[in-house]
Amino acid sequence: MQQKRNSSVRTIAGNAIIMALYVVLCFILPYQSGAIQFRLSESLNHLVVFNRKFIWGVFGGVVLYNLFFGYGPMDVIFGGGQTLLALLATIGMSRFVKNEKWRLVFNCLFFTASMFLIALMLMWTANLPFWPTYGTTALSEAIIMAISAPIMYGVNKIVKFEQRL
Repeated sequence: MQQKRNSSVRTIAGNAIIMALYVVLCFILPYQSGAIQFRLSESLNHLVVFNRKFIWGVFGGVVLYNLFFGYGPMDVIFGGGQTLLALLATIGMSRFVKNEKWRLVFNCLFFTASMFLIALMLMWTANLPFWPTYGTTALSEAIIMAISAPIMYGVNKIVKFEQRL
């Protein structure tokens, strides 16, 4: 019983650290919100490739940042929804794809494709045209995810994310 509780506390604490790290990393690069988004924190999306328990820290970080520094409640719904959708797709796909490199590729694709939700939100809240906005948000997401995938793969070889939490 004590060991299970310790595991739960570690999972909650680890996800709280990921949430905080997500928010902090949002302030490193310019263009965190809007039609072009280069969030260094998006590299944390790759954590679920190695350990699905990280989903709540990543999702919570997105929600927290979007609520206070993004477009507010609409960004929480659309940005949080986009993140949760892509994370769940990656977790679901992981049951069938065992190779970590291929899971990273699929994760990049899921996050890039799901940026249509962000484009919809920006179309409705900022009166931006859908297709150009989808193009720029998807491209900026693809760049960050593609650059960070091999880095996270290398970090995992040292840190072993699957053994954390």
